[in-house]
Amino acid sequence: MNQENLTCKACGSNTFTKGEITNGYAFVMPIDKFLSSGSPVIYTFCKTCGEVASIKIKKPEKF
Repeated sequence: MNQENLTCKACGSNTFTKGEITNGYAFVMPIDKFLSSGSPVIYTFCKTCGEVASIKIKKPEKF
């Protein structure tokens, strides 16, 4: 997702940034793999109002 071509659905802004949740409680874990370390989640969101435009798994190969 290209941040330069986004328009916020909530406020109309076109200023976006990305943030990553990396603590152990916010990892996405595979349902059927008990020993997997999972993956952090990356959010693309509007810098004006905080509306989330995209949620992405950083390491999909873990699944």
